Amino acid sequence: MPIPEVDKIWMDGELVPWAEAKVHVLTHALHYGSGVFEGIRCYRTPAGPAVFRLEEHLKRLMRSAKLYYMPVPYTLERLYEATFAVIEGNRLDAAYIRPIIFRGYGEMGLFPLNAPVDVVIAAWPWGAYLGEEGIKKGIRAKVSSIQSLDHTALARAAKATGQYLNSILAKIEVTNSGYDEAIMLTEHGHVAEGSGENIFVVRGGVLMTPPPSDGVLEGITRDSVMQIARAEGFEVQERTMARSDLVIADELFFTGTAAEIVPIREVDDQFIGDPGPITRRVQERFRAIVEGRDEEFGHYMEYARS
Repeated sequence: MPIPEVDKIWMDGELVPWAEAKVHVLTHALHYGSGVFEGIRCYRTPAGPAVFRLEEHLKRLMRSAKLYYMPVPYTLERLYEATFAVIEGNRLDAAYIRPIIFRGYGEMGLFPLNAPVDVVIAAWPWGAYLGEEGIKKGIRAKVSSIQSLDHTALARAAKATGQYLNSILAKIEVTNSGYDEAIMLTEHGHVAEGSGENIFVVRGGVLMTPPPSDGVLEGITRDSVMQIARAEGFEVQERTMARSDLVIADELFFTGTAAEIVPIREVDDQFIGDPGPITRRVQERFRAIVEGRDEEFGHYMEYARS
């Protein structure tokens, strides 16, 4: 999806013009994928722009950096302020926000600890990752031949740049075959996640999602959906699932910051169904939250601190 250009990007402590936010071609992260990042959304609400679970996203960003031995030269509070500086500096009332921490220019080779650590926060208007029609009507998914990454291969608890290379391969594979999104399995054949989303199976009124031990990222939207579903009176389980659990599901949906909550109407040419009542209820509650209309989960929405 094309990135619409805005005015400013926060780069290593200051707002710089969009066109001047550049790095050297010998930047360590460009060669080795040594970076960590977040995807965050800001929503338009009656009380002004509000960021969905910003503190949790920034804490995960810090954890990701720690797992890859990258000392972050800014506090959590400074990154919080910088996020709103980017939103306000670009006069955005709704946006996708991309903070990234990466090893910069000055060192080459696989031992990276002497490389500088750079921090950038950008924001721009960006619609639903899998399309508004996908959110309304559901999408077609296919199980990819590309496996998800195991905990022994990389730090799976981190949201790291290089870790998404296999997601790119999975996305290309299924898109070239005419599907909207990939579902990835572990090396043991367990259901893991989409190329950039967590996945939920609904059967018999129970919501099920793979546990972190099956190599899935502990998504912020995933956690939110689990809390929303429980508040709605549904049972939620983290459990290992086989590929067959996808086909015999009553309902299926993806969750993620970019995707939000997207029903899956078909897997491997097997029709699951149009978006079901539980998926719809969770979608509706999520939408009320991000639009600032839900008091119970009002604490999820974070506004600029005066």
